[in-house]
Amino acid sequence: MHQPEKPSPERIRRAREDSPKIRGRDLAAQLGISEAELVAAHCGFGTVRIEPRVNDVLAGLGAVGEVMALTRNDSAVHEKIGFYDKVFTGKHHAIVLGNDIDLRIFLKVWAHGFAVETRDGGEIRRSLQFFDAAGEAVHKVHLRPSSNLYAYQKLTGELQSSNQESILSVKQRSAENVAKIPDQAATGDDLREHWSRLTDVHQFFDMLKTLKLDRRQAVRMVGQDYAWLLDNDAVSAMFHHAAEDEMPIMCFVGNRGCIQIHSGPIKSVKQIGPSINVLDDTFHLHLRTHHIREVWAVRKPTKDGHVTSLEAYGADGKMIIQFFGTRKEGEPERDDWRLLTENLPRTPSAPGA
Repeated sequence: MHQPEKPSPERIRRAREDSPKIRGRDLAAQLGISEAELVAAHCGFGTVRIEPRVNDVLAGLGAVGEVMALTRNDSAVHEKIGFYDKVFTGKHHAIVLGNDIDLRIFLKVWAHGFAVETRDGGEIRRSLQFFDAAGEAVHKVHLRPSSNLYAYQKLTGELQSSNQESILSVKQRSAENVAKIPDQAATGDDLREHWSRLTDVHQFFDMLKTLKLDRRQAVRMVGQDYAWLLDNDAVSAMFHHAAEDEMPIMCFVGNRGCIQIHSGPIKSVKQIGPSINVLDDTFHLHLRTHHIREVWAVRKPTKDGHVTSLEAYGADGKMIIQFFGTRKEGEPERDDWRLLTENLPRTPSAPGA
């Protein structure tokens, strides 16, 4: 099938000038390109390509001071203001465990990086933006008024790429990278047996791999003592209850390259159009609730007693967002969180389950 010709960098920059207020992701979609191609078109016009050497980026960000970290998927945007500290790097994974910025990073997914400067009236906005091989954003770091500009410029100088072309080559998402539901390989009994033997929530992914199941298949199969379907409004109800009771929660939003976590109470919850928003001092969340197709409460055994999560899935079967009650390793689950999740509005049974 013939692919339509992509717009030139000049045309992309013109489109950006004509529509300065449209989000980059949305403008790129209108132009039929990836967001990374939109950003690359501005190389030499406020944008500099940098090497996506994730461990070096994370190590250098501490000196930049207070910033805003942003991780998103198609349906949720998670923004945290804070510092990149307690950074642990590795060959395949990296972790940031700061008080505010808490990340799980998968290094091989980060394919393209840019240092971006844009003018907003008399103000210059600066950010680091990282994308996967298909040109989708995995993580962004936005400078704040109190950020250390010298440390930022030093870091971007060290990471600057020898390639400053304004045309970016992106890869089509290959079939194995598209979320596809594997052929069901395990029976409900197999699943329940493995599930009942969990002693830590981090064992869950390995269990799915062993049984050749995806996450949503597993929650649909395991039975209502471990997972039960909730009304789609349950996420909104949970936010309002948690805010009212000042209940500390954990909120996970991720994509293939990064998972970003908020831990703590939430205060300001607002419905704006089809989105529910948390608008707190150091935490902003924008969740497109009309993208939610299923919401599950999921109970996993651990050595500290069972732990309950709230999980929202999109039409493609991928998890959009996940919540827990805030707890530390070795502590039991909070009673108020457990009571809340067990009393959210339920749906009789899973469609097609």
